[in-house]
Order: sequence, then C-alpha cells, then structure tokens
Amino acid sequence: MSAETWDTVPLAPPDSIFKLTAAYKADPHPQKINLGVGAYRDDDSKPWVLPVVRKASHILLNDPALDHEYLPITGLPEFVSGAARLILGASSPALAEGRVVSVQTISGTGANHLGALFLSRYYHFNGEKVVYLSDPTWVNHFAIFRNVGIEPKTYPYYDPKTIGLDYAGFVKALEDAPERSVFLLHACAHNPTGVDPTEEQWAKVADVVLAKKHYAFFDTAYQGFASGDLDHDAKAVRYFVQRGVPMLVCQSFAKNAGLYGERVGALHLISPTKEAADRVRSQLSVLQRSEISNPPSYGARVVALILNTPELFEEWKADVHTMAGRIIEMRKELHRLLTEELHTPGNWDHIVKQIGMFSFTGITPEQSKALTERDHIYLTVNGRISMAGLNRSNIRYFAEALDRVVRGVAPA
Repeated sequence: MSAETWDTVPLAPPDSIFKLTAAYKADPHPQKINLGVGAYRDDDSKPWVLPVVRKASHILLNDPALDHEYLPITGLPEFVSGAARLILGASSPALAEGRVVSVQTISGTGANHLGALFLSRYYHFNGEKVVYLSDPTWVNHFAIFRNVGIEPKTYPYYDPKTIGLDYAGFVKALEDAPERSVFLLHACAHNPTGVDPTEEQWAKVADVVLAKKHYAFFDTAYQGFASGDLDHDAKAVRYFVQRGVPMLVCQSFAKNAGLYGERVGALHLISPTKEAADRVRSQLSVLQRSEISNPPSYGARVVALILNTPELFEEWKADVHTMAGRIIEMRKELHRLLTEELHTPGNWDHIVKQIGMFSFTGITPEQSKALTERDHIYLTVNGRISMAGLNRSNIRYFAEALDRVVRGVAPA
C-alpha cells in the first residue's frame, strides 16, 4: 500500500467553460447552440483553419531543411521579432533602441504566467504584492497571479446599468491605488464584456498611470479580431509605449491565427534602457528554463513565416478581416432581430457597441440558466456569449429564445 493516499487533497470543481462545452457535446437536441467557448466558428459552426495557415504549413512540411531541434530558450528568433513588430509597430522607437525584451511563451496564458512570475520576483511593489484586475476579467487571471504569490484585487470596469464601461470608476481606482501599483489592462476586445475604452479615455488612463507611477500589464489576445484591422487594435499598446508608460504586453496567436491548440504566444517587456533590457532578458531566460526549457516550434514557425513573408502577411490580414467581419455581421443581425422584428424589451444597442468575440448581453443568471435548460443554448451564467457561435442558421432561434427569457415567457 502506498505511504501517501492523498486523501487530504480537496476535489477541485471542473473548469466552468470546459464543463459547459462537455454538456453541449452530450446534448442530443438538434438546435443546440454553444455560445460559451472562445473559439471562432464559421457560418456552418465549424472550426476554421485559416487558408494562410494551410499554405504556411504546406511550405514548412515541404522544406527539406526543416528539423526538430530545440529552439533557443527565449524562442524562435524570427517569430519573437515579428511578433514584437506586429504589436508595437515596425517603427517603434522602443524596438529601434533595443529596449524590448521578447520571449516566446505557451500562448497568452504562458505569457501572463511568465510576466506575473517575473514581477513577483523583481518588481518593487509598494507594500504587499497586489495586481489590480478589471471587474470582470478572464477568470484565469486570478489563478495565474495567485500561483506566483501576487494577490488579485479588482477595479470597477463594467457598468451593468449601461451595459458599458464604468469609466469614472475605472479612473478613480487608478487615482486611489497606491503609487507603483500593477494594473492589468485588456488591450482590445475586453474579455468577457466586449467593452473597450475610447481613444480619448485611453489617453486619460495613461495620464493617471504615469502620474501615479503605475505599471501597465497589457493582455492582448484579440489583435485584429476586434475591428478586423491589426494596427487599429494595437493602438492602445502603442500609445502607452509612446507615452513612456512602464509596461509589458502578453500576446496570443490562438484567436487571430486560429492556432488554438498550438499554443503560440509571446511576452514583450519594454525596458527604460537597453542595459536594463539585457538584465531582464537574462532573468526571463532563467525563469523560462526552469519551467519549459524551450518553447514548441511548429506553431511559431507557421506564424513566423506569415509575419515575415509579405505575400502571406497580406493573406493573413484578409483572413483576420473575414473572421472579424463575420462577427460584426452577427452583431448587426442580432441587434436587428431584437429591436426591429421582435421588439424585445430593453435597449440592445450594446450588442453593436461592444467589440470582439464576446458580448455581455445584460441578462440575469436566472435568464442565462433558462436559455441553457429550456432552449439548449449554452452560455456562461453571467450572460456572456461568444458571438462566433452565432450564424445565419441559428441566430433567429437564439434571438427568439432570448426574447422569451427577457419577457419571462415559456417556450410554446
């Protein structure tokens, strides 16, 4: 018999999103809809392999020089340099001055973890190790920071009364926080609300961050996915770099390249000097070595080929525009059905004002549960839906079911 039975280990609850997906898959209902998972689907509800990814993969598989050797600890050089140019801009002074430290990570989750781990070791916190997260945020942020000894606190972000941004509450939290606080900011297409600050609001946020000497921890998982324009969706990050805000950026290619399972990401830390960047790079290498040794190569090679080949890059921009365009089209159609055809009670303008993959509908947990239990529409209990799960075949079914729960009417 084993000396250790592990009988004191508590049973953890299943991850809510993956539990939702499992329930959806087990449901035999012919009109079931999965609006929970954050992955793009085409108009037939199928995963979409981007044509440019197929082309890049074909090129790689037919390259006789391709091998399976270890990558450097900090990743594939042509990938990390291309990823940095993509988010910071090719003409970024920080890049030209050698102040950017870029490390390939296990997608955006790995970038968040490595960034948080580095801060937990080397950032001079003003008192206890605390990070401020938007209320709400991607739920995994809490576990990522707690796992490295940084305690999450929340700042006001979403206003349920307007189903929009609580801008005054956001700014006040920045002003009231102790100097040198760390604030996690969603660069675009805020998850889970789809609510982003305007350019003018970002400018004010940057003013306060600089005045209070805060540190900006940007998470960007949806560049290009929000508006369909890669440069437009990087504006907040580039503006903060231009203003000289102390910051890092977590980057993922899961959504905008459709490489969910390949785990392709990067961490970019902007240092004040090249000398500081060299020191930071050395310690990030030590941390990376102790955890994964070397990042995986296939997905990074695919993205590097796309980023560094002008023809493929233009094709990728078109593919990204296709995905973003379909989601925007679904927003417009859902808004039209609710307001013009069904005359659903309430104001539904937030559906078209929000941006990106997710939308906060504003319905209650009870209404969300009713949609799942009665209508076989799977969504999180906070009313968040993945717009990518809607298509021309199921959007009317969803709109009619949403109309019924809002009115408190049972299905016929």
